[in-house]
Amino acid sequence: MRMLIALAAAALLTSGAAPQDSAKVVVHEWGTFTTVAGSDGASLEWRPLAGPSDLPSFVYTATGSPKGFRHGQGIDPCPRCGGGKDGGCKGCTQGTIRMETPVLYFYSDRETTLSVKVDFPKGKITEWYPAARQVGKGIDWGTVRILPGANAPFLVEKGESHYYPARETDANAVRICSLGGTKAAEHEKFLFYRGVGTFDLPLKVSLSGDKVVVRNISKDRIDQVVLFENRNGKVGYRIHCYLKDEVVLDRPDADHGIDPLTSDLTKILTTQGLYEKEARAMITTWRDSWFEPGLRVFYTVPRSVTDTVLPLELDPKPAELVRVLVGRAEILTPEMEAAIAAQAAKLGNDSIETREAAMAALRKYGRFAEPTLRKILATTEDAEVKVRIKNLIGG
Repeated sequence: MRMLIALAAAALLTSGAAPQDSAKVVVHEWGTFTTVAGSDGASLEWRPLAGPSDLPSFVYTATGSPKGFRHGQGIDPCPRCGGGKDGGCKGCTQGTIRMETPVLYFYSDRETTLSVKVDFPKGKITEWYPAARQVGKGIDWGTVRILPGANAPFLVEKGESHYYPARETDANAVRICSLGGTKAAEHEKFLFYRGVGTFDLPLKVSLSGDKVVVRNISKDRIDQVVLFENRNGKVGYRIHCYLKDEVVLDRPDADHGIDPLTSDLTKILTTQGLYEKEARAMITTWRDSWFEPGLRVFYTVPRSVTDTVLPLELDPKPAELVRVLVGRAEILTPEMEAAIAAQAAKLGNDSIETREAAMAALRKYGRFAEPTLRKILATTEDAEVKVRIKNLIGG
């Protein structure tokens, strides 16, 4: 026996190898699923990518609109795909859900590598960074190098962007290993991706008079539900915990502020497993759109739903994996639908000034005006209004 041990030790020394523990890797992810529902709770199809994007130019896109073109801005239909169908431009892509800015953070006690792949069977990836080996109904980054303590060169461009706040964490830098050819290595603080899909989420929201009916249609408990409303700059919200089936909530009084809401959301996200800096980075990333005028519900998506919608493969498996996806359900209130319809009716006015003012008013509702405009398009008998709505939404 002693002879066998001695021979094994000698072989180990001869090979130059030394036994060592594997790296301890922690992976955290956050992101948002955004949906639009009518006051009856029905999910509406829309073009989540319509309108301008503030992503840096170094971010990769599946397909791009022609230079200078922006969907939904009151101009002619897209010259590439001819309108609002799911054609060549990502801005024309229709779906019921916008998967917004999932980011994957990595923490390791030493430099190491792992492979990263995310499937998206009921959608398609539309933007990502760094470069990936394969993109479509999912994304495969291949081998990713984790670089603790490294002073990595992150790309930055002039101008504001939702992209950069996600870097304000203690996560390690990552480098995408060579994809072949002469392409230089790309470094970032996270792996970033976005997409559009059509699938069911666990929450249904509808209006019943001044009440908001929130229903959990899944078998899993939804830990946190936040009903939020911004009425002309006045903010109110209500929080409901541990939703198993259904709850009816009063529309919130507009007597709160953004700071208390930010504090409560930070607590919710950290309770779900994010580090505080990650939670704050997520809120900062979406602060302007989460808290813009309107009525919406935020909720924590059960982990089982996330793993089904976005199966994540990591090899080797990390010591810890946290995935916090937040559902954001936009509700088109009767007041909002009536206001949009009133402006749409003016699109057939004989006065150019009136028509232009109506177009400007409709653009203020952003991409969430489109579902209502499509309903009007299907019912109006005014040919002029039809033409102008089609020009406005590219449909």
